[in-house]
Amino acid sequence: MRLTSYLEVAFAIAATVTQASTLTPPVIPLIVRNPYLSAWLGHARENPWEHWPIFWTGQEIGFSVLASVPQSDTVYPLLGRPQDSLSKTGDSFNVSYPSFLGVTFDASTTNLTYNIPSPNESQDPLEVVLSFLSPITPSSTFRQAIPAAYLTVHVTGGFDLDVYLDINGLWVSGDRANAIDWIFSRNEPSKGSKDLPLKTWKVKRVVEQLFTEWGDRSEWGQLHFTGPADANHQAGTSALLRTAFSRTGTLQNIVDTNFRGIMDEEPVFAFAYSFKLNSTSNSSSAASEKTYASALFTIAHIQDPVIQFASARGLTAMRPLWASYYPHADALLDFHYHDFLKAFNLANNYSDQLAIDALQSGSEGYKDIPALSARQVLGAASFAGTPDDPIIFFKEISSDGNMNTIDVIYPAFPFFLYTNPRWLAYMLEPLIEHMLSGQYPNDYAMHDLGSSFPNATGHPDGRDEYMPVEECGNMLIMGLALVNSLKYDTKPASIWSDQGDHKSAQSTESAFPLLVDADGMDDTVGGPVEAKGEKQARKWVKKSYKLWKQWTGYLVRETLIPSNQLSTDDFAGWLSNQTNLALKGIIGIKAMSEIAEVVGETEDAVFYRNVSETYIKRWEEEFAISRDGTHAKLAYSWYGSWTILYNLFADSLLCFHIPSSSPSIPSTGKDQKSITLPDHEISKNGFVSDKIYKLQSDWYHSVRQKYGLPLDSRHLYTKSDWEFFAVSVASKKVREEIVDSIALWVNETTTDKPLTDLYDTEGTGGFPGIEFKARPVVGGHFAFLALERACDGKAVAALDFLNEDEEPDMYEREEEILMHDEEL
Repeated sequence: MRLTSYLEVAFAIAATVTQASTLTPPVIPLIVRNPYLSAWLGHARENPWEHWPIFWTGQEIGFSVLASVPQSDTVYPLLGRPQDSLSKTGDSFNVSYPSFLGVTFDASTTNLTYNIPSPNESQDPLEVVLSFLSPITPSSTFRQAIPAAYLTVHVTGGFDLDVYLDINGLWVSGDRANAIDWIFSRNEPSKGSKDLPLKTWKVKRVVEQLFTEWGDRSEWGQLHFTGPADANHQAGTSALLRTAFSRTGTLQNIVDTNFRGIMDEEPVFAFAYSFKLNSTSNSSSAASEKTYASALFTIAHIQDPVIQFASARGLTAMRPLWASYYPHADALLDFHYHDFLKAFNLANNYSDQLAIDALQSGSEGYKDIPALSARQVLGAASFAGTPDDPIIFFKEISSDGNMNTIDVIYPAFPFFLYTNPRWLAYMLEPLIEHMLSGQYPNDYAMHDLGSSFPNATGHPDGRDEYMPVEECGNMLIMGLALVNSLKYDTKPASIWSDQGDHKSAQSTESAFPLLVDADGMDDTVGGPVEAKGEKQARKWVKKSYKLWKQWTGYLVRETLIPSNQLSTDDFAGWLSNQTNLALKGIIGIKAMSEIAEVVGETEDAVFYRNVSETYIKRWEEEFAISRDGTHAKLAYSWYGSWTILYNLFADSLLCFHIPSSSPSIPSTGKDQKSITLPDHEISKNGFVSDKIYKLQSDWYHSVRQKYGLPLDSRHLYTKSDWEFFAVSVASKKVREEIVDSIALWVNETTTDKPLTDLYDTEGTGGFPGIEFKARPVVGGHFAFLALERACDGKAVAALDFLNEDEEPDMYEREEEILMHDEEL
């Protein structure tokens, strides 16, 4: 495609992203939209033609790109290992390798940049950029729900170039023996339309298996690979097509109709595009006297239905959210292709703002970490339902495969608060609906919505993973965080929340219907206009209030001294009297006091506030802290142990640490009395005392290792999500040094899968025997960003005391003292 607008955007992508990334992770996202449309650049520190791209599990998938210079009869592999299909000698072409200039990324885009030598020594090399865009669009949920991504090939130079792209059947099945079929179609625009004609390959299994996985790959659904109509196309055996292109620089526009197994004479589906860079139809820059051209391709994975859900009305095959807007996939993907400019602008807006905010709240080392994490979070999400009742189903990728696991949503939820709180509501909604319908028998919050994605069939026997305090606390904390995100005057939790129309939908049962304008843009989320936020919060809480109260009742009974059970860190095993777990439950009870106020349940609010104040005093003074008063223990009775208190993050996020002017807890006005201890006074500096924040911050400095902050005293491994939770409420200096350690880990780790959250803080920074990969919990890397915008911007200011006693050279003096002692 040689439209100037596309060229300008393509090079804007390159210019923006080239300056955006400084970290060198081992694996980088290419096309990541949901648990099944997930392609990654493995071995990202090496040349992209040395390995095939991978699915998030590490399984290789067929995705190759070749470039051919017709004047020199030389072919260059750019992505994958297509050169393995080509003869080394005796053919009419030469195989050579380009200069790889590196990979850069932002939140939505990954660019691979190459130089290809000129056939004429007097000419400069030609630059090729493969630009992969999986757009994150917080102000357009509809666009985010489209299971498709873009690949722009753009070139700069003075000689002609032919480019070849192909994919294979491993995009539609994890079983290499499965038979697939395919069709080719050409889509002509309607009369009078300015849209371009398109070509599309459609590939699927011959016999699809609905709601079934093989090695975490879906066994139903159709892949759509789309390109411009002036590209040539061909389907056939991989080696034959790649060899034919290398000889001729083109394809024959024919379709092999011998349907067969994925690796049976491996069928591939290919496009070839010729860039005539000396043509006057291309865009030329007078300053550089170079010619630009680009071609746009899209890859989509279409499923309908997407999820099986035990809803209130019974077991339901859930349709994708996009199906409410387009009657069939062809129409959707035609829109998606021609929406590239809009999608790019929205994604670029998000990436730019994220970079600004991350740099302000963290450091240069921090800036790239949320950018690397963003697509990985949404790569676990599948958008379903209708505009009146949208739902996000969330896969616990790699660790368990569960559906909407509460303690996976919880570490990810800072991402959603920062990006779009509405999406957090859409993830919690199926959990609430299922439990409210009586399909879960226990009185605490369920662990997950189903043991195996994509089957959200619940646990009617109540035998889900046993994390009762964990999940009740998580739900209450996230519930209040969502409520608070709606009730803002000038500074919403997400800057994209107040973009769009302020209209409210009064006729739907849902508190969060998706109201989309003619351009596919969302209405606002919450806010003060016509008290929209207050109304949404009240409607949401009131509908399920009995559940919130039920979960809090469980915590009142069980959280102060937790029995032997699992926490979210289940890989570490069962443990009783967990200090950090108890804190989560206590903060959950405190959260419920404010949730109750939203719907005018004053007696409940006062009761839960009193209970939480009593519990936190006992937790601080009797149970949590080591005998020498320097740190929190891992468990009440485990003397000599320690833990990072990542659940302290919730105290600040929910605005509990902002000083209160109220000297005492109000009474109910009736016979009920508060249950405070006789000598109890409300802390003037917040719910959890300053002392806890300060001693933990100092402790983190003391126990930091080469690659970060260990989870607790049992092991040297850590969880990156909890590191960010913990240090977001530490001093600025401690936060910076630990973030620097994590950034060093990203650059040096020997892990070889999409970004893990569980790693060793010493040695090679590798997997600690357990391979967590591509998990959405990396949304916890947004903890700084969520906290910056919490409480109308006051949450971070309330932690300034952590920096007051921290003299600039405190840690440097400490190191000097240690060196002096060694000399003595």
